[in-house]
Amino acid sequence: MVRVTVEVPGRAYDVTVGAGLLGITGELIPELPGAERAFVVADHDVAERYLEPLAAGLTALETVHLGVPEGEEAKSFAVMSALHRQLAVQQAHRADPVVALGGGAVGDLAGFVAATYMRGVPFVQVPTTLTAQVDAAIGGKTAVNLPEGKNLVGAFYQPRAVVADVTTLATLPERAFRSGLAEVAKYALTLDPSLLLLLEDDLSAVLAREPAVLEDLVSRCVRAKASIVARDELDAGARLILNYGHTLGHALERLDAFAGRTHGEAIAVGMLFAARLAERTGLAPEGLLARHARLLASLGLEPEGGMPGPDEVLDAMRLDKKYAEGLRFVLLEEVGRPRIVTDVASDQVRASLEDMRERLGGPGGARSGEGS
Repeated sequence: MVRVTVEVPGRAYDVTVGAGLLGITGELIPELPGAERAFVVADHDVAERYLEPLAAGLTALETVHLGVPEGEEAKSFAVMSALHRQLAVQQAHRADPVVALGGGAVGDLAGFVAATYMRGVPFVQVPTTLTAQVDAAIGGKTAVNLPEGKNLVGAFYQPRAVVADVTTLATLPERAFRSGLAEVAKYALTLDPSLLLLLEDDLSAVLAREPAVLEDLVSRCVRAKASIVARDELDAGARLILNYGHTLGHALERLDAFAGRTHGEAIAVGMLFAARLAERTGLAPEGLLARHARLLASLGLEPEGGMPGPDEVLDAMRLDKKYAEGLRFVLLEEVGRPRIVTDVASDQVRASLEDMRERLGGPGGARSGEGS
C-alpha cells in the first residue's frame, strides 16, 4: 500500500494506492464528524461488482446507492439535477459524504454534485478504472458537459480522500485498460522519464495486470500529478502541462464523427500530433515522434478512426475551455521537458494536422502506419 499526499494549501488529502483497499475504505478516509450516510454514485455494472465490498469497508456509515448511466452520458444537467433531488428527498445532511465509485465520468459528475449541493458536502473518490486512478480522480476538477463541449460547467473541488484499489483494474475490458495506459504514457513522456524507461523495457507484467506492478505504476503517476497540483491547483500555469495531447484529443472527442473513440485513444492521437508539431517547429529534435509511436503501439494505442479536415479540427480546438486569445499547446523539447507554447504559426499547425490526416485517413477512411 502506498500513500501519496496532495499538498493543496489548506486542503491537503491522501491518495492511497494498493490491492484490496475497498474493504478498508473507512480506515483510509478522514473522520467526518456528524456523517451518518455515504451517498455512493455509481453506474449499475460498477455497483454490482463493488458496492457491497465498499459498503463493508465504510463500517461507520450507512451506504445509499445513487445510480447513474455509464460513461459520459452521466455528465449531463439532467443527471446532475436528478442527483441533487435524490439527495434532497433523502434528506442528506451537510456532513454526509458523496462518494464517486467508478471511472472519470462518475468522478467528474459526483464531485460537481458534492461541490454544489448545500454549497458543498464532503467528497470521496474511489476510482475503479486506470484512467481515473492515475489522473481523473486526483486534483479536484469536477464538471458536467454541454452540447458545445466537454467539462464546460464545473468547479475545482478537492476530495477529502482518494482510495485507488488496483484489484478493480482486473475486471476492466481490455480496451478500457489500454485507454488508461494513454494517461500513463502522458506522465512518462512529460514528467517521469524513469517511468518511460520502465514501459519501454518490458510491458508484460503491466499488460498482465499484476497487482504489485499496477500499484507501482499508479502511485508513480499519482506522485507526478500531485506535485503539479500542489503548485497550481486552479490550472493557471504549471498544471497546463498535464494537458499534453489533450488539445487535439479533446477536439476529436468533441466532433460527432469520432464519438466512438475513447478518451485515451483520442489523447494518444493528440500526443502523436504534439510530437509531430514539436519536430516541425524545431522545438524538439527528430526522433521524438518515432519514440512516441513505438511506445503507443506497444500499449495497443496505434491511432485509428480517421481525421477530419484542419478547419473542422481548429474550430473544435477553439471551443476548448483553455482557449485564450489563441491556441496553446503543450510540446516537448525532449522527453521530460514539457513547454507551454502559444506562438505556433498557423501554417505549421495546419501542416501537422494535414500530416496526421494523411496517415489516418479522413472520417471513415482507412489509416496507414504511424511512426515515420
